[in-house]
Amino acid sequence: MIGHDDAMRFLPVGDSMTIGATGDFTWRYRLWQHLDAVCPGSYEIVGPRTTLYDPGADAPLSHAYADPSFPPAARRHLAGWGEGWLHMAPVIADAVREAEADVLLVSLGLIDLGFYTDAGQTAANARAFIEAARTANPRVRMVLLPVIPNIRAESDAPFAASCARFNDLLARAVTDLDTPASPLLLAPTPPGYDIHTDTYDGTHPGPTGEHLLAATFADTLHRAWGVGGPYAQQHAEPVSA
Repeated sequence: MIGHDDAMRFLPVGDSMTIGATGDFTWRYRLWQHLDAVCPGSYEIVGPRTTLYDPGADAPLSHAYADPSFPPAARRHLAGWGEGWLHMAPVIADAVREAEADVLLVSLGLIDLGFYTDAGQTAANARAFIEAARTANPRVRMVLLPVIPNIRAESDAPFAASCARFNDLLARAVTDLDTPASPLLLAPTPPGYDIHTDTYDGTHPGPTGEHLLAATFADTLHRAWGVGGPYAQQHAEPVSA
């Protein structure tokens, strides 16, 4: 059984692709729509933060989601613009403990490889993150998304190689650290994801990219653990997207 009295508590964890910026829907919004359609009342989205990144202020101060009816409770997350495994490993235990999170939905690594750490160091921080989360909840489950190389990888061969190397190391970490009590899943890169059409700048997802990211988490949860149902992109949207 996942969750508290059958109510699953999902904690989205990520970098700028997850927090989103002023005016974005975010993939978190798309996932909320999906969960509300397939398992209403049997889940909760948790986390210590609710805001978007405000480019003008260069800080996570914005509440201006593209759909203002996105419920405040469903906006919760642990994501930050410019934050990666390096930053989340030290804080994940407190976040899991305080939110009583059952399932972590994690998209991290691109910013680490781009600015902070090499593939080996990034993988070590991912392992530290997993172990730290388990100190707060020994039965926590995690779905981990590989790095999706951004536009920089098209012209920077060493960076592209670093992304590929990290993804190999992340897959190995999932194999090494997976346990029956605290299972780990490696989500597939969203099928058909194209940084030229599914992002607005070669990195950050636009509406189609948001749907694809939400779908890879939702479908992985459904296939592996029977959570919810298959993702349907045609979820009703009160605001044009």
